[in-house]
Amino acid sequence: MTATRPVAMVTGASRGIGRRTALALAGAGYDVAFTARTVEEGQGTIPPRYGHADAIPVPGSLARTRAEIEALGARALPVRMDLLDRASVTSAAATVLDAWGRVDVLVNNAVAHIAGTHERFLDLDADVAAQVVTGNYLNQIALIQAVLPAMLERGGGTIVNLCSGSATSDPPGPPGEGGWGVAYAASKAAFGRLAGAVNAEYRGRGIRAFNLDPGFVITDAGAARGGLTTLQDEGFEATPEEAPGAAVVWLVTSPDADALLGRVIWTPKLVADQHLLR
Repeated sequence: MTATRPVAMVTGASRGIGRRTALALAGAGYDVAFTARTVEEGQGTIPPRYGHADAIPVPGSLARTRAEIEALGARALPVRMDLLDRASVTSAAATVLDAWGRVDVLVNNAVAHIAGTHERFLDLDADVAAQVVTGNYLNQIALIQAVLPAMLERGGGTIVNLCSGSATSDPPGPPGEGGWGVAYAASKAAFGRLAGAVNAEYRGRGIRAFNLDPGFVITDAGAARGGLTTLQDEGFEATPEEAPGAAVVWLVTSPDADALLGRVIWTPKLVADQHLLR
């Protein structure tokens, strides 16, 4: 292992798309710093998709992802981060920069899903909606602001934001029947504007920012929450969990990726067009 490898920072990487992306980047020659709330295996829980049931246990942890990255021959830097806590977010960026001195790639994958996020409209607590917007939009701004100056100082960098089809598509049903809550969709719609703003101001200084829609990925958390049958019945075809990570690697390494700036990139199409999964 060597400190001269490029550095990627991936948020929300204890499980699911984030974990797969961290491993894909490690396999592609990056040292990987990564964040999550769950430190040790067996500690992870998620809120239910709809209603007020108990938290649901899920696998995944910083410890497991670290072991898997290191098994690929890359340096791993696990950092506990809570997307709802701005001080935690900016501290995570500082930890990575202090330890490794650079961030060449930032993958904003983490999302704030808290109890009450996907309530039906008249049951939605505005305070919950405000927290979701804070995590999925405002604190994402804070993270990019914390990392971007170091990228500019090194002469460039790439940001990949995992956006969501819920930002532009109406749900096929109400929450609890295959749909999603407006608090989540609105927060992801706001998040989807960040890449364009970064490109408009900093593209000429070597910064690229992509919006990547992962598609309908059934992660451990999604499967544990349940309620996916309606989406499948509505024609939502599942995307392999490893597909977004393969797409991220292509975006940050391919000279052809710049042609996709300024649009929402649909992971299933990119993966198929570039034959990224074999």
